[in-house]
Amino acid sequence: MKSVLLSALLFFCFILTGKAQESVIESIDPNSPDMTFESETIDYGTIDYGADGIRVFKFKNTGKSPLLITEVKGQCGCTTLPDGWPKEPIKPGASGTIKVKYDTQRPGTFDKKVTITSNAKISSKMVTIKGVIKAQPATGGALGTGK
Repeated sequence: MKSVLLSALLFFCFILTGKAQESVIESIDPNSPDMTFESETIDYGTIDYGADGIRVFKFKNTGKSPLLITEVKGQCGCTTLPDGWPKEPIKPGASGTIKVKYDTQRPGTFDKKVTITSNAKISSKMVTIKGVIKAQPATGGALGTGK
């Protein structure tokens, strides 16, 4: 009796799980906006300590309705948005830019993500900045001169 009850309970759970998964699938609106980037990764290469850390992601609305960016967020405090992001809707076929700044007073290799939230087909998009910051130059002085 217990095995029949347990089997029925398990069967019922599987049915509920299957139905729950079906209801989560979203249909994508074919008329929604879409963000297409010139490049989803900006490689700074190897740059000097304290160099200009500003770079620009260029994108185009390749969808069929206006694109509205609601949030852009760096992975950590070392990646900021000096000019924010476009607040006005970007019409279909129009382009825009998102300016990011990495703190170049942090020597070493970096690979950081920037998350862009919008009303696009894919509502959360991640782009990447990466590179290497050279070590801080030694300050001049009379070391080793014997004076």
